[in-house]
Amino acid sequence: MDLADAVGLSASPCLTRLKRLEKAGFVAGYGALIRIEKLGDFQVVFTKITLADHRREDFVRFIEAIRGVDEIMECHHATGGYDYLLKFVTRNVIHYQSVMEGLLERNIGIEKYFSYVIINSPIVKTHYRLETLFAAG
Repeated sequence: MDLADAVGLSASPCLTRLKRLEKAGFVAGYGALIRIEKLGDFQVVFTKITLADHRREDFVRFIEAIRGVDEIMECHHATGGYDYLLKFVTRNVIHYQSVMEGLLERNIGIEKYFSYVIINSPIVKTHYRLETLFAAG
């Protein structure tokens, strides 16, 4: 669906508003949504990580160490019985285990980790329903 039609504007005012949103930092970027399954086999694994120590520098060291790991698609600092929830996308479980072993060998403060190999993902949303998130209660 064309954006201008979706918001009830002609193309020129729509583009003006979009440029204003970009300039204000509301639009983070643009990209294609790739159907990775069309490219070949892959494995998604969610991993809960608990760090051995919980000083600020321990968290900084961990994040800096994993920042460049291509297989890590998401990293979330979470509450509960662990420190971080990571989403890995790898070729297979063996590849995932190799990546994890590499992280453990780097001595970046990982005390323990639990892996959740994803069998399938029946719901994956790629957009936010802003009117639902920010509606007056």
